[in-house]
Amino acid sequence: MPLKLLDANPSNFNAVFDKFRSELPNNKANFILFLADNDPSTSLSWCPDCVRAEPGIYRKLEAASEDIALLRAYVGDRPTWRNPQHPWRVDSRFKLAGVPTLVRWDENDKISGRLEDHEAHVEQKIDALIAGK
Repeated sequence: MPLKLLDANPSNFNAVFDKFRSELPNNKANFILFLADNDPSTSLSWCPDCVRAEPGIYRKLEAASEDIALLRAYVGDRPTWRNPQHPWRVDSRFKLAGVPTLVRWDENDKISGRLEDHEAHVEQKIDALIAGK
């Protein structure tokens, strides 16, 4: 099945997140990928860990046979992300410490699994998160 993608940033996140949450029951699995914005001068992410992890995450999610939704939440440019008061750093639902971070969002409206920045590129861990283990 095709991967259902939604994109958000801090300014439109609440509206996009509400839409994402309303569609939770329609999908076998639901994920949020917090990642860095692309640098306009290079068209690449300013975050080397995101550059390393994103292709594998997308490949694994697209290869899954179930209906999967992915909300890509772009944290902003490097100075925006480095602010200790970034909205997703201080949000008790996410407690974001690094990017990329891939979370599995369950129907109980909470995180049921998570891969932090230092492990988000490890294919076996991505597989386990997709499988709900």
